[in-house]
Amino acid sequence: MKANIERTDKKRVVIVGGGLGGLELAVKLTDADFQVVLVDKNNYHQFPPLIYQVASAGLEPSSISFPFRRLFQGNKDFFFRMATVEGVNTNEKKIITSVGSIHYDYLVLAAGAKTNFFGNKEIEATTLPMKSVSEAMRLRNTILRNLEKAETEEDPKKKQALMNIVVVGGGASGVEIAGAVAEMKKNVIQRDYPDLDASQMHIYLVNAVDRLLSAMDPASSARAERDLKALHVHIRQPQFATEYKDGVLKTSAGLEIPTETVIWVSGICANHIDGLPEDSIGHAGRILTDRFCQVKGLQDVYAIGDQSLVEGDEEYPLGHPQLAQVALQQAKTVAANLQRMQKGEELKPFKYHNLGVMATIGRNHAVAEIAGKKFGGFPAWALWLVVHLRSILGVKNKTFILLNWVWNYINYKQSLRLILKAK
Repeated sequence: MKANIERTDKKRVVIVGGGLGGLELAVKLTDADFQVVLVDKNNYHQFPPLIYQVASAGLEPSSISFPFRRLFQGNKDFFFRMATVEGVNTNEKKIITSVGSIHYDYLVLAAGAKTNFFGNKEIEATTLPMKSVSEAMRLRNTILRNLEKAETEEDPKKKQALMNIVVVGGGASGVEIAGAVAEMKKNVIQRDYPDLDASQMHIYLVNAVDRLLSAMDPASSARAERDLKALHVHIRQPQFATEYKDGVLKTSAGLEIPTETVIWVSGICANHIDGLPEDSIGHAGRILTDRFCQVKGLQDVYAIGDQSLVEGDEEYPLGHPQLAQVALQQAKTVAANLQRMQKGEELKPFKYHNLGVMATIGRNHAVAEIAGKKFGGFPAWALWLVVHLRSILGVKNKTFILLNWVWNYINYKQSLRLILKAK
């Protein structure tokens, strides 16, 4: 079976993954002298920083998703194939996918990362990850369905388990979803579920290390912790989840929390692709590359974003942080270098420019570290809104999200708390 893509006299660049890095690379190369083939298991791009707002019924999935075919309409040198990549054959310069093999001149692996369950199959099967729009929809349905069940549950212990929500992971995703659910408890439960006592809804954040947002400055961590506690989030650290069985989450400190909702955001690991040399795979499954993002030991194969680990950077010996800006900057570097190769010009190595990090905790609360300055509260929250709104694809999506945020800020009377189940 073949993927039905006609070869031309242009060099073909095959991009695996349409996340932030893969999409940025495709956009940069479609205006250059290349044939671009984008392969992704979904037919849409999703904006990861706002997935938690879908999970907490703050945004519709379509607001942070955009179809690839719509983005590249009318471009004759661009091809999209919705497929799962099963492996790569570097000798024959082709990838093997669920819709057939696709040959390449240059291959760029940008398939991102998945939730890391640290080998615990039981926890993987019973907890709720939040890495994609579909996972966020499942999480949203679970939270709302459990609240509906709690309204009619007569057994006090079962009712409490339905109302308890546990977030495992104290990074940005954990802090943001914990804050969003706490805001839901504060502003929605009493109005939408009048038969429930909102004070009985408990939100726990279980963190394996001794402070939240460990990648940020301790002052930012302390501020985030203070803001979450003000929202009545129960922070349990340093302790990690050891078992989730029969509706009870157990931690390394001996804590036992009865709950029907465990949100697992405790780290990520790179998506694996068969066919790469063993010595090109590094920590947490990340693909080792040189300073030009070329995969170790291979020619014409590159890796960018969460999937890659650039060797030789003294500032980041364990790899660059798995953040959106890293993926975007690597995509720009690879795109520019591929064009330089076409012209016979000297290549330039990737150099990460840290533009800052941010995390939002709830209404009017966030922490930010930009250009050496650390601040929080409303200014950080407002900046977070502006930065993420600018990054959303499509004028319609930007408008819908802005209007939704403004309306939500005024009165919280959204119509998004629907339990939608596909048959």
